[in-house]
Amino acid sequence: QVQLVESGGGLVQAGGSLRLSCAASGRTFSGYAVAWFRQAPGKEHEFVATISGSGGRTYYANSVKGRFTISRDNAKNTVYLQMDSLKPDDTAVYYCAAGAYGSSPREYGYWGQGTQVTVSS
Repeated sequence: QVQLVESGGGLVQAGGSLRLSCAASGRTFSGYAVAWFRQAPGKEHEFVATISGSGGRTYYANSVKGRFTISRDNAKNTVYLQMDSLKPDDTAVYYCAAGAYGSSPREYGYWGQGTQVTVSS
């Protein structure tokens, strides 16, 4: 079992930065890939980024490539999403999820409760 808790969301102006954290419980955390998804009102979950269990592989959605950076510290059971050059279109609830490495929500069996990110223009 893995429990995930996101933090770090908030209100920021366009062009600003935020860093999201995903804290996990469970001794086997390093065995799971962890991804960030986001969901804007009235839209489906959108893949943002994922990182392998060891941290050696990462993959980003085209919409965030070059602006967002995913990383993890397995000693702290935490995954981070550094978000720079934020745009109003990045406004959404951001979720972290643990599971197999991939970009589909179906590959992740454990989900956090989400944290709101709002980017004002």
